[in-house]
Amino acid sequence: MSSSIINTAKKRMRFVLLLSLTLLVVIALRLFWVQGINMSAVADTAQQNRSRTEVIQPNRGSILDKNGTTLAVSVDRYDLVLDQRKQTEQIRRKKRDGSNVREQISWEQAIKELSEVLDQDVDELTKAIRPQNGAKPKGYVVIAKSVTPEVRNEAMEIGIPRLSSQLRSERQYPQGVIAGPLLGFVRNSEDQTGVVGAEGLELSQEKHLAGTPGKRSYEVSADGVRIPTTDLDETPAVNGQDIMLTLDSDIQYEAQRAAEAKRKQFNADWVTVIVEEVKTGKLLAIGDSAELDPNNPGATDPEFRRSVSVTRAFEPGSTGKAATFAAAIDAGAVKPTDAFTVPNAKTFTKETIHDSLEHATYDMTAAGIFARSYNTGTVMVGNKISSKTRYDYMRAFGLGSPIDVGLNGATAGQLASPENWDRRQQYTTQFGQGYSQSALHTAAIFQTLANGGVRIQPSLISGYKNEDGSISDPANPKEERVVKESTAAEMLKLMEGVVEHGTGTKMKIPGYRVGGKTGTGQAAGPNGGYDGYTYSFAGVAPLDDPQYVVVATMYRPKGDWKQFSVADTFTEVMSHTLHTYNVPPSTTESEAYDAFIGKEQKKPW
Repeated sequence: MSSSIINTAKKRMRFVLLLSLTLLVVIALRLFWVQGINMSAVADTAQQNRSRTEVIQPNRGSILDKNGTTLAVSVDRYDLVLDQRKQTEQIRRKKRDGSNVREQISWEQAIKELSEVLDQDVDELTKAIRPQNGAKPKGYVVIAKSVTPEVRNEAMEIGIPRLSSQLRSERQYPQGVIAGPLLGFVRNSEDQTGVVGAEGLELSQEKHLAGTPGKRSYEVSADGVRIPTTDLDETPAVNGQDIMLTLDSDIQYEAQRAAEAKRKQFNADWVTVIVEEVKTGKLLAIGDSAELDPNNPGATDPEFRRSVSVTRAFEPGSTGKAATFAAAIDAGAVKPTDAFTVPNAKTFTKETIHDSLEHATYDMTAAGIFARSYNTGTVMVGNKISSKTRYDYMRAFGLGSPIDVGLNGATAGQLASPENWDRRQQYTTQFGQGYSQSALHTAAIFQTLANGGVRIQPSLISGYKNEDGSISDPANPKEERVVKESTAAEMLKLMEGVVEHGTGTKMKIPGYRVGGKTGTGQAAGPNGGYDGYTYSFAGVAPLDDPQYVVVATMYRPKGDWKQFSVADTFTEVMSHTLHTYNVPPSTTESEAYDAFIGKEQKKPW
């Protein structure tokens, strides 16, 4: 062998030796760094790799009516998911007879059992569970969504490897369409782990219903299973509060049924019926003709996914005369028995006001003008006080401001200040035109007059029930005296005249003294101007001890206007409410004033 070859071999050996020594030094230095200088950092990294933190979702609070009937509730549901990787030829499991004996079964048998539990097609389920035609196994396949805990437990007992369940919270509305536009509905949260409010009480009361998430921290082994001997650090979730409503589901059902029947009768755009307790302002029902099932909100037109009683403003028509007469009487400018000569048409500062139907000129009492709902006479009464005074009373009754009952989208209506009224508006606002309000505003006005002149903020929420069973009350509803008690008493007599011998004779309820006010207002068209009407009645019963206000409103009915009426809607709902709460019949006689001056009271319309 030549010396050159030998030298080359030696050089290579020296290089390999040098390289090996260098690598050994690097490894030694690395070990020194890891085990000595940087030991804590490495330990921290290992700890982090083993640590897992889970968010514990709270239970969303329920929504209950005044009697404890559940209107909205969250239930546990599970998604079943499968990891297709590392599937063995056979499945080894415990026998499903309750014993600890283990057995081997085929995938075909396991899938057949699962198909029966899930009520799914075997072939379709096989395609989801077993990789098909040499396809690459997937790490995450959804087998079933939103199954009950019972179904989830049955599925897991089959013993299919790498089948797991993921907890989901699902919102359910056991009463279906009852109070749907009030309850609203939910949507999936951004992280898809729960639900959040999207509309109605579900949205406006989110902070009460949602609760506070907790968390759970623990260590896992390399295969992702929790190490039992390690510490478990857990902060429990705080469940949401249950919302207790003032609604009575029975009264709510009756209000909705009556509203929908009336809408169908006259093909109206919508009808709404409100029932309010006089002495508390609590709302027993807000019934909309448009049905919203919160379990399937997409089936309802977006326009009616909120209650029109709260969101829609319209010119009230003659129900607005109640504020005008109350203001004039309270200011001492008019007494119910004062005499007025009332023609069918009368000109006031170049503005001619007409009554809806032509009639002879009558010598009437102020009470009679209210009972027959004459516009000309109403302006004579309203002109006894200044526009500013009348406006102040309207504002005190709540007009021009939204009514907050815990629902989003409440309308304030429109009420311009008197300095902005035009020449005609100073008169039309006296009989319910030239401004707008919601049906809830109408109910608030008549609640005030039936409650001795004290307006109580209407309420829909009576309390919040905490996880420990204690009740957190909402802020006390605002109370405000609007008119004197004596004025309110006079207004009840005027309202009784409407039912006894005025425009509301169809609103009588056998055994009870009833009072109220009819209303017909012009409805604005989509392209400006007026091309329809709003019909309403606001009534109180029993007048000898006022308990309830019922307001029925029908918007833009179609057909023969002479047939339009919400009389039966009012009487059905008011009668049902009186009987439900066992209100005793009236024992006193009518206190309605005469409508005309003199003995003759039966005069043509």
